[in-house]
Amino acid sequence: MIDVKLFEKILSDLIKSESGIRKVILVDRTGLTIAHASKFSYYPVDIDGIGAIASAVFVASEEQGKNLDIGELMLVTSEFEQGKIFAASCGKGVLCVITDSDVNIGMVRLLMKRAATELEKVLDEFLSEQTTLPATEEKTREKLKSALDKLEEF
Repeated sequence: MIDVKLFEKILSDLIKSESGIRKVILVDRTGLTIAHASKFSYYPVDIDGIGAIASAVFVASEEQGKNLDIGELMLVTSEFEQGKIFAASCGKGVLCVITDSDVNIGMVRLLMKRAATELEKVLDEFLSEQTTLPATEEKTREKLKSALDKLEEF
């Protein structure tokens, strides 16, 4: 059985490895927060909201790449006056890293690549241990998805 604390350890190691990294968030592809780590914060931050938006931006960018047939998405970077946000795939999850504006981008990319590889393995193992839905619940979920897809057509 996978210890959920393993996610936090990987994120904690990542945040400690570069002085310019402020926050690290691991979310699934739907935007739900799995784990996060912060160095310090003088103001409250909506970790779940930031993670959900980062996941949505990453997944949308991934879809753009598929539509343009330009290969697999490597990294999404958003640059702001006082910081940067990076998002990268880690299998069934998205790794989001928030940094200072003057961070060494090459180092962040390298560290994220290493962490994403490790997180992907742990996440796949963790998700494979989760119980599957009974057939009736699965059929209900499929019907709901189909209905929502039809609504989106309008």
